[in-house]
Amino acid sequence: MRSLHQPATFQAMTEDLPHQLTIAVGSATTVSALLIRPPRPRACFVFAHGAGAGMTHAFMNDVAGGLAARAIATLRYQFPYMEKGSKRPDPPAVAQAAVRAAVAEAARQCPGLPLIAGGKSFGARMTSQAQAKAPLAGTRGLAFLGFPLHPAGQPSSARADHLAGVKIPMLFVQGTRDKLAELDLLNPVVAGLGALAKLHLVQDADHSFHVPARSGRNDRAVMEEILDALAAWMAEIGIS
Repeated sequence: MRSLHQPATFQAMTEDLPHQLTIAVGSATTVSALLIRPPRPRACFVFAHGAGAGMTHAFMNDVAGGLAARAIATLRYQFPYMEKGSKRPDPPAVAQAAVRAAVAEAARQCPGLPLIAGGKSFGARMTSQAQAKAPLAGTRGLAFLGFPLHPAGQPSSARADHLAGVKIPMLFVQGTRDKLAELDLLNPVVAGLGALAKLHLVQDADHSFHVPARSGRNDRAVMEEILDALAAWMAEIGIS
C-alpha cells in the first residue's frame, strides 16, 4: 500500500488494489481513507463506516471488493473520532465536515467519474445530513446501507426529517429485521420522499445484514444481494 504521507494520483494507481490516502478535514484534522479503482470504473461510491467499526471492518471490505468486481470504484474513510481511537462518535457538524472532505477528495482522485455518497448506519445518516444542508459537489445520488431511523427500542421517524432537503436520488438498503428501522415507520418515510427514493428490503437481515440459519441463506449471499441492488440502482439513475 502507498504510504499515508505519499501523494496518490488517479492515473498512476495500480488497478484493483486499495491505496491509502490522507484527507484533510478543516485545518487541524486529517483522516485516513482507502481508494480502490477497478479497470474502467463507471462510478465511485464514497462511503462511511458505522458508529462502532471503522473503514477496515469486514463489511466495509466486502462492499469495496464486491463493487470493484462490478466496475465501481470506492473511497471509504474514517470519521475523526475513529481515527483517534475514540468510541464516542463525532458531533454531527464534525462528521458532516468529514463527509464533505471525503467527497471532495474522491472528485480529485477520480476526475470525470459520477459520485455516489453514503455509508453504513451512522455513516449513512451523516452523509444525508451533509447533503441536506448543502449539496455535496458532483454527487449524483446517496446510498444508505442500514439507515438508522431510530435507536433500538425507541421507534421514531424524527431522524428522517432532514431527508426532505435531499434533492437527489436515494437508495435505502434495509434488513427486514433491522431494530434501528422499524418497517412500519421506514416505509412511509421512503414513500413520502416520492420518486427520488427507493427501498430495497433484504429479507430476514438485521441491522448488520446478518441472517439466521433458518433463512436458508448466509451472509455472503446477502452481501451479493446488497451489491447487486446498489449496482442496479446506479444503472436506474443513469450511471452505466
